[in-house]
Formats: sequence, C-alpha cells, structure tokens
Amino acid sequence: MTDITRPPAPSGSPDPVVEMTDISISFPGVKALDGVSFRMFPGEVHSLMGENGAGKSTLIKALTGVYQIDSGEIRLAGRPVSFATTAQAQEAGISTVYQEVNLLPNLSVAENIMLGREPRRFGAIDSRRMRARAQEVLDGLGLEIDPASLLASHSLAIQQLVAIARAINIDARVLILDEPTSSLDADEVAELFRIIRSLKDDGVAILFVSHFLDQVYEIADRLTVFRNGRLVGEYLTDDLLRIDLVQKMIGKEITTLDELEQRVHEADSEGDPTVFLRARDLGRRGAVEPVDITVHEGEVVGFAGLLGSGRTEVARLLGGVDRADSGHITVGGTEVRLRTPRRAIAERIMYSSENRRAEGVVDELTVRDNIILALQADRGWFRPIPKKRQDELAQSYIDALNIRPANADAIVRNLSGGNQQKVLLARWLAVAPRLLILDEPTRGIDVGAKAEIQKLVFSLAENGMGVVYISAELEEVLRLSHRVIVMRDRQQVADLPNDNLTVDSLLALIAEGSSDETALAPNIPNSSNPTPNNPTQGETR
Repeated sequence: MTDITRPPAPSGSPDPVVEMTDISISFPGVKALDGVSFRMFPGEVHSLMGENGAGKSTLIKALTGVYQIDSGEIRLAGRPVSFATTAQAQEAGISTVYQEVNLLPNLSVAENIMLGREPRRFGAIDSRRMRARAQEVLDGLGLEIDPASLLASHSLAIQQLVAIARAINIDARVLILDEPTSSLDADEVAELFRIIRSLKDDGVAILFVSHFLDQVYEIADRLTVFRNGRLVGEYLTDDLLRIDLVQKMIGKEITTLDELEQRVHEADSEGDPTVFLRARDLGRRGAVEPVDITVHEGEVVGFAGLLGSGRTEVARLLGGVDRADSGHITVGGTEVRLRTPRRAIAERIMYSSENRRAEGVVDELTVRDNIILALQADRGWFRPIPKKRQDELAQSYIDALNIRPANADAIVRNLSGGNQQKVLLARWLAVAPRLLILDEPTRGIDVGAKAEIQKLVFSLAENGMGVVYISAELEEVLRLSHRVIVMRDRQQVADLPNDNLTVDSLLALIAEGSSDETALAPNIPNSSNPTPNNPTQGETR
C-alpha cells in the first residue's frame, strides 16, 4: 500500500474525479509501475513529472485503457472502472491529446472535431449541422477557426487546438495533454494555456505532461512525481521549489547555486586550440531557441539537461538532420549551410542519433555492411568499395572497438545493444570525421561497453577530433567533457568550463536556469585547455 503524505484537496472539490490506488503493471523482465497511487481533482491542472522511464506513460495508458493493470483499483467520480479499450475510456469522459496530432489533415476542421459522431439525416452525414456543432465547440473555446477549412492548411499549433476541441466535444471530464507544447512557440503556448485555464474554470480535470519546467510551474496547480516506476510524492506546485522537484525526479541531493550563474568563462589570449565549428544564433522555430556553440579541435563539449531540454534538437541542427531557420555556422572559418546529413558529412561532421535502431544501425544487414555504409555513400554508389577493402575495414574496426562477436558477417540485430552502438561508431569513424556528434551513445548498454565507448571518446579527442557528447547521465558528461553546455526548456542557459563543475552544480542550473545573460559563458576554452577526467578512473553508474 502506498503511504505518501499528500497535500489537501482544493476547496470546493473534496472528491477526486480520478483516483488510482496501488497500481502495479509488469512487462517481461521489468516492473513498470510498482504500487503507485495517483489522483486528479475537478478544475485543477495536474502535472505528472519524472524522467524517461519513470512510469508516466504507463500510468496514462493504464488510465485510458491501453494497458490492463496487474493489481490495484481505478475509480472515476468515486465509481470503480476498468477500461478494456480507449473507446471505453472516452465514453466515460477521459480524452487524450498526444504530442503527435492524431487527426486527419485531409479532412476539414469540422470533420475532425465530429469524426465518429457526425450528425445524420436520412442516413447521410448532415454537413450543415456538423459544421454548426463544430462552430459551437470552437466558439466555446474562444477559437476563431473556420470549421469548413482543411485541417492541413493550419499550423501545428492550430491543429493541437482542434485536437483539444475534438476531445472536449465528447464532454470530457478528464483531459490528458501529453507534451502538447513540444513544437509550439511562445505565442502558441500562451494561446494553449488560455484554453487550458478556460477548461479548468469549467471544472475539467487536466493532466499536463511536459518536460518544460517553466511551463509546468506556470500552469500546474499540483504535481505528482514518479521515479523508476514508483511514487515519490504529490505536491502543490507553490509548495515545491524547482530545485527540489529536479532532486525528487532524479533522486539526488542538490546543493545551492552558490552564484554559479554569475560564472564567466574568460579566455587566455595565448595557446587557444583551433576552432573547428562555430554556430551563432542557431535555432529552429518550435524546436529550440537560438544557441551559440563553438567546438575546438580536440575538445569534448558535453550537453547537460533534462529530457526535452533541447539537447537533441541542437545536435540534429549541427548534424544537418534538421534545417535551422536562424543563425549561421562556420566550419574552419568558412560559412556553410548544413541542410542535409550528406552536406554535414562532406564537412566531416558525423551525427550519431540517440535512436540507434530507427536512425542508426540497419539491423537486417551484417556488421560489415553497416560499417561501410557511410563511407560508401560518401564515395558514391556507382563506385563500390572492393570486397577485400570492405573486409579489411570491417575487421580493423571490429578489433579496434572490440565488437563481439568478432564476425563481420554477423547480422546486427543479433548483437547486444552495446555492440550495436560500437558498430554505429565504427561506421562514422570510417569516414574520418573531424567532429563527431554523439547523442546518448551509452544509453541502454552495459557498464563494460559504456567504459569502452568512453575511453574511445577520450582517445579521439586526444588525437584532435572534436566531439559533442550528449548524455542524461551527468557523471558521464563531467567525466568526458572539457566544457559543458546546459540546456533548459529548449534554451541554452550556460556554457561553462569543466574546471570545478559537479553534478550538484549542473542539477542546480538545470533546475533554476539563468536570468542573467552573463551566466552564458563565452564559447572559448581556457588556454590551458583542461583535460577531462580520464574515463578509465571510474565507471558510469
């Protein structure tokens, strides 16, 4: 039985509209939820907080009928319920709007709002009544959208609002918004929050899931924190400092800021290493605010921040995967436009995605085929690499990176996660990069493979390669990096030398950010070019 002290119910709403008690869900080899409890009150915005894998999505899917619970009880307005399908949950008044808009862009706004509930006349859809009902729903939300207009003609922000209108059209008592602001700019977020407050005033219970702390503290009345499938606690937002929230999410004690935000990184005029890449005001609307980044030869630049902070979005801009719509990039002093991964590869900039299965290895191919893939693409498909040279390349990287099994003909899908990651690294190293961008290269792999990859990064930097290193494990970032860029809510809040940085100081910046522009240190390292901690001296936890 979960025994957590909870804050009082809101005045005038003593009974929760949703109450989940001692919920447990297990999947093969993992307990996703372990006896957690959760509640929502009418007319409140409630944020579910926790890092990736904390159990947030599992709880939502249990509430909405996607997953069946192993034990525990779910009550809706005081009555026990058990939803076998999402349709049953919707009929009971629980609606969900997902991060990816789940509507039909080839239909009109009205058709999307009324989909599945169209008014009929003599067996046919009554288009006039459908548009009139959709207009009523839109008017109720204060939205000036033509119900007859094609959904695809509207921005993503408008499509999100149409999705909310559709959810409200079923007389929702509970509205779940899963990362609704991930692709919205500040004005669009403000409009969404206006709608949320209006629904809140109408008594709707709203579950707002977001990794953006500023937005959570602006809109949420109550917070529930999960960690590793367990309930940490329920809190009133006004009673929980941001730094304490981050501590509860991550499970570490955090010291005070100690004026870390005022630290300015001053460069020495002599002995500075050569700049390889410099990005100024680089940004992408709805993805990440403009950032300033410099990477020197032989330098590891670490990125720290919570999931959704903008780390990956910056990496994808630098790697040419996504196109920036602001800013400039120079490589070796020459301005370049990195509009495609091929263009980035031509500048010897290689991006290794955090999603190695979907955007990395080709699991149906052999180790050899995966390793030579980028090199062959760079060379041109009409100039195939000779088979003997393929074998030599594959075997050299198998030996150098200790890929197991040491068989170039092994199918990649049969390798462990750590060995798949090594194959992906071998692919990029075969093209002789000058800048290697690694997004979560050690996620989901064993400690031994982590240590080997960290040692490789350390060795590459010693030999003059620039590395951008992104990891959710702050100890790992500090172990490898010369400098650390801190991201928060899709903004760059600090760029600091890794002289005396600690996990606590990084967590403090992640929690609090910076309101002073001087906290953004210049992108030039000390003349001493401090060497990162040797990864062989410890293991990543």
